[in-house]
Amino acid sequence: MMKLPNKLKKIAVTTSLSTAMALGATQAFAQDPIKVGVLHSLSGTMAISETVLKDTIEMLVEKQNAEGGLLGRELEAVVVDPASDWPLFAEKARELLDQEEVDVIFGNWTSVSRKSVLPVVEELNGLLFYPVQYEGEESSENVFYTGAAPNQQAIPAVNYLHDQVGVERWVLAGTDYVYPRTTNRILEAYLKEEFGVAEEDIMINYTPFGHSDWQNIVSDISSFGSEGKKTAVVSTINGDANVPFYTELGNQGIDAADIPVVAFSVGEQELTGIDTGPLVGHLAAWNYFMSVDTDVNYDFIDAWIEYTGDDMAVTNDPMEAHYIGFNMWTEAVRKAGTTEVEAVKDSIIGVTVPNLTGGYAAMMPNHHITKPVLIGEIQDNGQFDVVWETPSTVAGDAWSDYLPGSRDLISDWRKPLDCGNFNVKTGRCGGSEATED
Repeated sequence: MMKLPNKLKKIAVTTSLSTAMALGATQAFAQDPIKVGVLHSLSGTMAISETVLKDTIEMLVEKQNAEGGLLGRELEAVVVDPASDWPLFAEKARELLDQEEVDVIFGNWTSVSRKSVLPVVEELNGLLFYPVQYEGEESSENVFYTGAAPNQQAIPAVNYLHDQVGVERWVLAGTDYVYPRTTNRILEAYLKEEFGVAEEDIMINYTPFGHSDWQNIVSDISSFGSEGKKTAVVSTINGDANVPFYTELGNQGIDAADIPVVAFSVGEQELTGIDTGPLVGHLAAWNYFMSVDTDVNYDFIDAWIEYTGDDMAVTNDPMEAHYIGFNMWTEAVRKAGTTEVEAVKDSIIGVTVPNLTGGYAAMMPNHHITKPVLIGEIQDNGQFDVVWETPSTVAGDAWSDYLPGSRDLISDWRKPLDCGNFNVKTGRCGGSEATED
């Protein structure tokens, strides 16, 4: 038998090992794939924010497969485009669950799209991981809320403006749909109850999705803030309307030192299309910023840049929420030993995974997670400098203490309570939403 040179022996062994690993992977993935539904707008007014979330899930799926899949099975991302069309979200969710038979869905940005999807995932007993801050007033056994509830973003942001900046007059400016309207109802009640703010010191304004003509509104904000009391704008403006809004702030010379804006839906991704020079000093409240100085964050940023092939690619808070939610779901599937919905719902409560700010996120019995709260200041490079943060993580509260229809409600999806809308005064369990509109 002819002897191979050492170098060729090494190549032959390496090739054999690679072939064996490939065959092993093929055998491991011989079963049907675990299907991961991705329900994000890739067109329309919300594409500016949602497209990167689709990409994030695909990156996480790819990474999981490189690590051997899940339960010995390959993951397959099934992507649909609801096109910023709220009724279409429901149709696409039904398509994912009924036709594609996905095991889980990661998706939605706006609350109106989530409200559209909610009855579908409950009817078909699907799992939805929702990665964006929202207004609360909801707790579904089929939804896991990995974005911030009002007590994890809106309330701390208002406290910061009042306590640290000395704000006395408030502009609550939002896009005209359920998240800004409900959040602003909570904030209006909170400002009056906690700080004694008078009615005339609160200005509320709503604009449609995709609104582009901000000249008169920004002029009104400027006038409202010129009456001798420190004024701030609390912004729940969503989607691509933020670009002309911030542009008009710069055009009219609204300086952060005079009238600071704190945004709940503007992050690094939205700022990529704006000249941020005139916006330096304006604020955003999130639970993560790309500028956070932790090793796990740098690893995530490196992975994202490598995946996109774009050295200028940015990360943001909802991407971190998907990172957390995806890892919680995979851990719950491992614990349950199955992707079966009822088993995963039971096993995920109490699951704890790393976040990107150097701590951990835990899934609470109300299907919300624990999160730190950060206030960031816009820099001229489109990043945020963290100027304030909570000393520890905050557990998300599904029901606001400042709305009469929900202040007596709690949510706990563990047995025996197994209820998302339990009234502690009446002792009765309702459905997913509060009785008050």
